[in-house]
Amino acid sequence: MAVFNMIIQSLQYSFMQRAIIVGILIAVCSSLLGIFLVLKKFSMIGDGLAHVSFATVAIALLLNQSPLYLSIPIVILASMLILKLNEKTQLHGDAAIGLVSSFSVAFGVLVASLSKGFNVDLFSFLFGSILLISKSDVVLSIILAVLVVSTIVLFYKDLFAITHDESFASVMGINTKRMNTLIAVLTAVTIVLGIRVVGTMLISSLIVFPTVTALQVSRSFLSTIVISTVISIASVIIGVIGSFVLNLPSGASIVMVNAIFFLVAMLFKRLR
Repeated sequence: MAVFNMIIQSLQYSFMQRAIIVGILIAVCSSLLGIFLVLKKFSMIGDGLAHVSFATVAIALLLNQSPLYLSIPIVILASMLILKLNEKTQLHGDAAIGLVSSFSVAFGVLVASLSKGFNVDLFSFLFGSILLISKSDVVLSIILAVLVVSTIVLFYKDLFAITHDESFASVMGINTKRMNTLIAVLTAVTIVLGIRVVGTMLISSLIVFPTVTALQVSRSFLSTIVISTVISIASVIIGVIGSFVLNLPSGASIVMVNAIFFLVAMLFKRLR
């Protein structure tokens, strides 16, 4: 009863309301994009861009600037660089991501050392903090969610085609480069906005976990999207509230809930 009362009380705080709203919107965006990234075997781009965002956050804190507005353009450019490396240098996706990711982490650590180490602000960005979320984050998350959902609806057939057979989709006249660029840019913005709730080190889990969990129990492409979205939203809500009640980092809490959903789905698949 005491825990229930604490949960009800937590929802009365404005920062909790903002955290849940932004978390749900990011969950929707990441799960919708995740199905295409996972099936294209390009899901680690989320992890690579998260490491880039770590470097941009370190730079922003060193310069005493807003990490959000510095991170978005740089992470978008990084996503474009990964696509170019993958296309022009004959590197596979994971190798291109590895190059950008490792460089970004090294650069971020050097910048952090110049600012006298990993301070409290940087730690919060690494693992998420519901106290960081502002009204501008809510507005940007709403805009992003509208863009992602609109993109999926408008280009569903094209995205479906390039996900399953990019060469065949190109032959059919689909502009595969444009579609890949669109997904990469939306993923970059989702990563940046999601670091407030989940943190730079854990945000990629929101792209991977719900999708691979849904794939265990779904029977079609569309059902995978629906199930992964529901799982992602539920994980964020439970994780954010649980982090407040138990005084834990929000990012780690959300990932642990996602992991539990995945284990349950695996068990269900075996029993079925």
